[in-house]
Amino acid sequence: MPSKIAASVLSVVSAVTGFGGGQASPEGPAAGAKPGSLFEFRTTTLDGAPADLASHRGKVVLVVNVASRCGYTPQYADLERLWQQYKDKGLVVIGFPCNDFGGQEPGSEKEIGEFCRATYGVTFPMMSKVRTKPGEGQSEIFAYLGSATGKLPSWNFGKYLVGRDGVPVAFYGSGVKPMGDELRSAIDAALAKPAPAAPSAPAAPKGS
Repeated sequence: MPSKIAASVLSVVSAVTGFGGGQASPEGPAAGAKPGSLFEFRTTTLDGAPADLASHRGKVVLVVNVASRCGYTPQYADLERLWQQYKDKGLVVIGFPCNDFGGQEPGSEKEIGEFCRATYGVTFPMMSKVRTKPGEGQSEIFAYLGSATGKLPSWNFGKYLVGRDGVPVAFYGSGVKPMGDELRSAIDAALAKPAPAAPSAPAAPKGS
């Protein structure tokens, strides 16, 4: 009996904090790249278009595993507010739908997109559905984020803050509010750091 009670308590704590867990998907780093930065990965948008995360190089990124039927789903509204408030300052919010936790994102990409736009007016980038949990089919993006921070989501709406250099700064659990002081202070600090210099192109060979 005590072990069952302990397991139940741990389950509740995990759901509230967003710590633990994991996921998977058909993304990967760009050809020849080593996954030392989020900006070295490519994936697919919710609409099926290719998405190269290198397009966000030099910006601060908030990566969130989202779901449409979760108690935390109303966070979509604050994620959109966060995006509107900070996008001109250099923040990108990216949502990755995930059905890993409680089966709370069962819909198709089209259904997810329609729900997000109609219910919460979402305009920030949304990617195709992924698996975050470790094992076969885990998203390479989430595998990288988990390896870099030591944490994977254990519930929906886990949040990774990634610096301008593409390296994860911290993981925040489901209960951390997008518009709360904790996350916004961290975003402000990340935005205050200068973007790293773009890698210089190799010099063209001189003619003989």
